[in-house]
Amino acid sequence: MSVLRDRIAAVQARIARACDAADRDPDSVELLPVSKRQPLALIEEAAALGFARFGENYVQEGAGKAAARPDLAFTLIGPLQRNKAKAALQAFAELQTVDRADLAERLGRIAEELDVRRGIWIQMDLWNEATKVGGCGEAELPALLNAVQAAPRLDLKGLMAIPPPTEPQAFVQLAHLRDELQQRLGKPLRLSMGMSGDLEAAIAAGSDQVRIGTAFFGERN
Repeated sequence: MSVLRDRIAAVQARIARACDAADRDPDSVELLPVSKRQPLALIEEAAALGFARFGENYVQEGAGKAAARPDLAFTLIGPLQRNKAKAALQAFAELQTVDRADLAERLGRIAEELDVRRGIWIQMDLWNEATKVGGCGEAELPALLNAVQAAPRLDLKGLMAIPPPTEPQAFVQLAHLRDELQQRLGKPLRLSMGMSGDLEAAIAAGSDQVRIGTAFFGERN
């Protein structure tokens, strides 16, 4: 077996054990490989093993990989600046770090101009970590939701977060917020939370997608 195949098997085993402990179906949790600063050859090896969607943190890097492999779908999971909105919409199938109303409005306008429809996730920050990793606070959420709902080319998929390790209830808090929003909006929403170091806690709280980088691909270049 290849080193990558071994790593993937180990991650999938962790997910399966976490799902078993939480009385969940392992198929209910999507494994999103995070390929930032990983060579295209490694992404292609993962694609040959059945993975078709990858997470990228940087617009320029992700755009280059998306251009090289247009058959694969790339998801932006890193901070998005307004001046890179057009490039992001052109390169990525989904954007997971929409965290403010003005950004959503700009994405909506540009999506109309480009005649594209994109899935977006709202990045939440319930722990005052926005200066470090970005994210929308609860007070700003209504304005952001209004902006997303006013943009017909943006399809709200769910919520994502990168909570601090000092907040043991972070995943549960986000799951509760998701449940409230589902009722309010009348549509299903997914949760993208959990990474290499904390996927078990995220799955126990109800995460639908875990974003795995180092445990999947190994150390980054």
